[in-house]
Amino acid sequence: MKKINFIIVCLTLFAVSSCKKLLDEKLVSTVNDQYLNSKAGFEDAVKATYSSLRNFYGSERGMSLTVFGTDSYTRGSDGSWKFVNDYTSQLDARTGIVTEVWNEFYKAINTANAVVGRADKVVGFDPVLKDKRVAEARFLRAQYYFILVQMFGPVHLTLQENTAAISTASRTPIADIYKAIIADLEFAVSKLEPDIKKTDYGRATKPAAEHLLAKVYLTRATSSAKETDDYSKAAQYAKNVINNYNFRLLPDYAKVFEQGAGETNDEVIWSVQYTSDPLTNSTGNNAHVFFLMEYDVQPGMQRDVANGRPFKRFRPTNFTLGLWDRNNDSRYDKNFKSVFYCNKPGTYSINGKTVTLASGDTAIWLPGVELSASVIAGKNYQVIPPSKYTPKLYPSLTKFLDPLRPDKTTFEGSRDFLAFRLAETYLIAAEASMYIGNLAEAAGYVNKVRRRAAYPGKELLMEITPVDLTIDFILDERDRELLGEQLRWFDLTRTGKLFERVKKYNVEAAPGIKDFHILRPIPQSQIDLTEGGATAFPQNAGY
Repeated sequence: MKKINFIIVCLTLFAVSSCKKLLDEKLVSTVNDQYLNSKAGFEDAVKATYSSLRNFYGSERGMSLTVFGTDSYTRGSDGSWKFVNDYTSQLDARTGIVTEVWNEFYKAINTANAVVGRADKVVGFDPVLKDKRVAEARFLRAQYYFILVQMFGPVHLTLQENTAAISTASRTPIADIYKAIIADLEFAVSKLEPDIKKTDYGRATKPAAEHLLAKVYLTRATSSAKETDDYSKAAQYAKNVINNYNFRLLPDYAKVFEQGAGETNDEVIWSVQYTSDPLTNSTGNNAHVFFLMEYDVQPGMQRDVANGRPFKRFRPTNFTLGLWDRNNDSRYDKNFKSVFYCNKPGTYSINGKTVTLASGDTAIWLPGVELSASVIAGKNYQVIPPSKYTPKLYPSLTKFLDPLRPDKTTFEGSRDFLAFRLAETYLIAAEASMYIGNLAEAAGYVNKVRRRAAYPGKELLMEITPVDLTIDFILDERDRELLGEQLRWFDLTRTGKLFERVKKYNVEAAPGIKDFHILRPIPQSQIDLTEGGATAFPQNAGY
């Protein structure tokens, strides 16, 4: 499959993203301005609009701001951003990863604005293709603004390219931001292709725009900008994706995350592209390092490519680890690694006795349940039951592992980040349908996901009935299905459950979280560089 080539993206991004003073006082330009009005320049600008996705999806900053500090994951032993999980006073307007997301997204937005605003100036370009490229830019602009409005609330809305440094900005009402997002996505739906996997895989498509529209309406429905038909529109757009295209749930949940050719499977609606080419992969997809326990210093083990480079950043909460009915639901076993096989043969002291491990022998077992001391003592390998979990030792999430890395130290992963997939579309349809009173239909959508997750022959045991449906059940199901996929913080803030669930399920975060943490702090650099400072661009409450 041909993917979007990012080799020019990094050059073009700074050329077309004339940096506003609210982002950077220095105007950067490395390419003649007229180049952007040429066919080649226009195409490169569109590609550049995609590139900032890599600064969020599969990155430490994006992961830390969406996985940490939720009911799903708490802090492991290592890393510089533990305070994001703990909601301490260090999470403030000068938090580096918050500023980086803000700056990168506004650069991308200005790039998208350039594409939209300059399209009519590009001569000799097929008008139908030009409309598609503009639609891609508008889809991406909507995606960037959608993430920003969820994280920060009212943000600066600009739909025009800035070609010179400016110092004025204001916080646009949420309702106006949502209207701009929806207008962009409606245009994208009208112009984008339904399927382009065989040409430029990774570009925005019509179903990707419909999936995003469904999520936008679902999210707006609980915001101060809510409208009475938000849930019905969310349900309809989700149904469009489910019914009008060739997507399907793969029979095996584990296959969804199979690296290589599997990344373009029939469940993936849209993904953020990475590559094995170091010249075009930038910092790569780093998700493979963050969820892994410290297996590499345990008896019989050393670091290798297959088991991953363990950064010990994100540790699953006890709540999350108890979500699956492991007799019927295969997703616990397909999400977490339970056995490590010896790759460092030798003689070790394990369970109070001397044990010799050969290559391939079981070295570590995480049974996921408590075992008696006598059972553990009888094993010739290390046993780590839940009572022995620590910030260094805990079940490792496997869906992001990258065994195709060239060596065990490589940080720049090559696998695509699956941003939109059909299982989530079903759960969006279920949530929206529940809120408009179509409980049987909602349960049916949930059951599609749960039947796929069942062990063979256990499908009926996984089904729910309409009376089982609550928003808490749907949140639990989203965690079972979408764990770690940079959705959880948004899910909890959308549903008004962040404070409640973090207090209840995240022991390390519970003492620090406050009501105002449903928004992130506005970067201080934004406030300082805006004419009028905090009066013109006020900080979010509590920071």
